[in-house]
Amino acid sequence: MQKVTLDATNKRPGRLATEVAVLLMGKNRTDYVRNDIPDISVEVTNASKLSISEKKRTGKTYSRHSGYPGSLKTLSVEQVVEKKGAKEVLRKAVMGMLPKNKLRARMIKNLTIKD
Repeated sequence: MQKVTLDATNKRPGRLATEVAVLLMGKNRTDYVRNDIPDISVEVTNASKLSISEKKRTGKTYSRHSGYPGSLKTLSVEQVVEKKGAKEVLRKAVMGMLPKNKLRARMIKNLTIKD
């Protein structure tokens, strides 16, 4: 298994997430196929040193809904960083960039994020 290590120091979450998503999907390889997961693991270090602008910290929100009336929960980036750390912001960004099919859960398992 090939291992790629990326440093998150002073990088924007979205820019780093696109790099990670391309690696996890295998789009940088010559043997790329859409219906298979490449034999690669991606490790991101120094996630706590991500450069998140103040406007994003307060303005961007993540929403989830259980399906019951009145159960819409919204959290800002600031609250997510406080609760789960900056690595959760990066993980959510990468999840949004991976294909929405059965392979996504298996692809995200090849990602490890360290503070």
